[in-house]
Amino acid sequence: MLLRALPRRPEARRILVGTVLSAIGRGLTLPFLFIYLTDVRGLTDARAGLVIGWYGAVTLVLSPLGGTLIDRFGARRIVLPCLVVEAAGTGLLSVVHSTTSAFLVMTLVAIGSSAIWSGQNTILASLTDDGERQRVFGLNFALLNLGIGVGGLISGAVVDTSRPVTFQMIYLLDALSYLTPALILLTLPGVGGRIASGPDGAQRSAGGYLTVLRDRPFRRLVIFGLVLTTCGYAQIEVGFTAYAVRVAEVSPRVVAWALAANTVMIVLAQLVVIRRLEGRSRTAALAAVGAVFATAWLVLGAAGLVGAGNALAAALGVVACSAIFGFGETMLSPVMPALTNALATDELRGRYNAMSSMIFGISGVVGPVTAGPLIGAADGKVWVAAVVGGCLVASLIALSLRRLLDPVQDGRRPTVPTSPDAEPAPAPAPA
Repeated sequence: MLLRALPRRPEARRILVGTVLSAIGRGLTLPFLFIYLTDVRGLTDARAGLVIGWYGAVTLVLSPLGGTLIDRFGARRIVLPCLVVEAAGTGLLSVVHSTTSAFLVMTLVAIGSSAIWSGQNTILASLTDDGERQRVFGLNFALLNLGIGVGGLISGAVVDTSRPVTFQMIYLLDALSYLTPALILLTLPGVGGRIASGPDGAQRSAGGYLTVLRDRPFRRLVIFGLVLTTCGYAQIEVGFTAYAVRVAEVSPRVVAWALAANTVMIVLAQLVVIRRLEGRSRTAALAAVGAVFATAWLVLGAAGLVGAGNALAAALGVVACSAIFGFGETMLSPVMPALTNALATDELRGRYNAMSSMIFGISGVVGPVTAGPLIGAADGKVWVAAVVGGCLVASLIALSLRRLLDPVQDGRRPTVPTSPDAEPAPAPAPA
């Protein structure tokens, strides 16, 4: 299954290597930003939530510009400097000492990250054909989480809120990890050029974001993504962590183990799920993701009810929530980007992927800002009800999308049968 999921082109395989190496650094810090800002740097819960929400706001504002620049100049010319900026911002997180400095540093991190996700997805889409994209995006996500899990296990064993130097160390290592995909991309000069260019090399007019917004199926997909990520992914760094520590009363180390359980689930299940999804409705898979995420939050809610009365049961509930959530991710990760790129044209592929990444920017604003107050209401019960209900609403939206797609776009019929030995088209020349 692993060999079957690997992309045919060696350039795409090297991009995946960069993914897993940088993800190890990301895993060192991913579960601890809220705890670091509050328990180590002394910010209040509300201010820490605003800082993290500000990151999402800046990313949201800059993402459309990133998509335009990717289509105009090529993903390579945009992703490389963004990786360097993100590395600098992540390193500076190790020395934040106040709310103001946290806002400034998170602004820098947001500038760097604003075009990385859409740029890397555009590069992978340009190196794969329609028949293998869903598999490759799924594998990319599995490798991403493998790296994050390894990093999480390392940081969970060393971080200590009474020793700020342990947090400074993991942020510096995370900063260094962002340079590995940049170095790999530098060795691939034929990758990441402009996709949409005419015979004379001139960029063709494509209509811009208005054309993207007129795409009714894609609009519905964006609405689905906004609801799902706001009640799902956007809750991981603040909602999940805060509920686990404040309500379920588990230690930060249990949060790290929960992240490890999430990774184990993804790594063990991803390839199997990719194979099971082939030839099946993508919209049905997206609807199932909402139901799985809702189940995960219900399990976390049960852990909060147990709380300090049974520390072991509360810890198991937190870990189980993360594992169940990971199973939902194995369905979402290959389907969402594959469907986005199935709806996109080459002229607008960067903008389509930027719009898709903006989903995380919008939810990154709403999720952290609302999680704190909701968790503080009725011992977290209001927060649990909100995220569970939101995930189920997302499932209904996904089901309504099916009638707007043809069987090929929905994944129920392959595009063009391709031989496993067929050679893909050459990479576009760098602009």
